[in-house]
Amino acid sequence: MPSIKSSADLRNNYNMVSEQAHEYGEPIFITKNGKGDLAVMSIEAYEDMQGRLDLYEKVAEGLDDAKSGNTYPVQDVIKEIRAGLKK
Repeated sequence: MPSIKSSADLRNNYNMVSEQAHEYGEPIFITKNGKGDLAVMSIEAYEDMQGRLDLYEKVAEGLDDAKSGNTYPVQDVIKEIRAGLKK
């Protein structure tokens, strides 16, 4: 269940909001005048999310390469790696 706090809560109880963000590792949604305004999260949660997005992007690139036929046989790749290790 998402956590929702007002901008006044963030201003008046920053330490509590920060502790909650670190403890649960999920974003806290901040409202302003009763409407959604911000999402606040710990640095750790942000870095984890960014890492997953980077991974998803690389997987999508790989799938696009496979669809377009831009691939190499695994045996050729292994040969190239082994040749590079011998240098």
